[in-house]
Amino acid sequence: PSWILLCSFCGLRQNRSVKSMAKSSSLRIVGGLSSAETGDWPWQASLQYNNIHRCGATLISNTWLVSAAHCFRDHPQKWTATFGALLKPPSLKRPVKTIIIHEKYRYPEHDYDIALVQLSKRVEFTSSIHRVCLPEPSQTFLYNIYAVITGWGALTNDGPTPNALQEATVKLIDSNTCNRKEVYDGDITPRMLCAGYLEGGVDACQGDSGGPLVTPDSRLMWYLVGIVSWGDECAKPNKPGVYTRQSEPLIIILVRDYYLHRLQPRPWMITLLGSL
Repeated sequence: PSWILLCSFCGLRQNRSVKSMAKSSSLRIVGGLSSAETGDWPWQASLQYNNIHRCGATLISNTWLVSAAHCFRDHPQKWTATFGALLKPPSLKRPVKTIIIHEKYRYPEHDYDIALVQLSKRVEFTSSIHRVCLPEPSQTFLYNIYAVITGWGALTNDGPTPNALQEATVKLIDSNTCNRKEVYDGDITPRMLCAGYLEGGVDACQGDSGGPLVTPDSRLMWYLVGIVSWGDECAKPNKPGVYTRQSEPLIIILVRDYYLHRLQPRPWMITLLGSL
């Protein structure tokens, strides 16, 4: 089957076409409705606490997800991860085994807002469940390019949570612009990335935290460039979404896990570090 070849690579989608990478499209999480179909965003996961959706996450290997640190307060045994375009019924469900929060993250601050989530049982890649690509250290993404956010977050600020995965197109915004007084007034650190529109109208919202901000390369292989972190409500003018930049904090977490636990390099570490 063709999906066997697909599973040999990261960042490929069963539906390789992009509905639109322009703001004029109807793609929204806040500001309109556009439901993703099964296999559209195969790396997207729902993190659920006592079987209730709390945050998004991104599949980066057969057993590991990356998400936002601020999502977690309690023991990992109360958390599960589900896959598929629908929250109910999910295509696949896995208990969470381990949660590793960045050592420099301090709630309720937003800096270093990243966590790794280990599943209790590996996920076998299929055409509809698949890992995203992680950028190389030298790989850069230009500001003003379009990217896609996905999640099951609220459709309006403090509004209802959809059952179907939503998608939206946003633009990457440079940090100097995002740190302007009328935007975030210097609160954006080097670990953060802004994406959205200064005029508002399209944004991630409550429940999207931890989910992916992805963009394709020329081969239509999709790369994780950010993790939904924080913002000032949802889709307000001059208040774009703020994301955790993906690569640097992830490397720190992997190295810390290795040295603290005196572990030999495991296959997933070698794979991830090789990808970074």
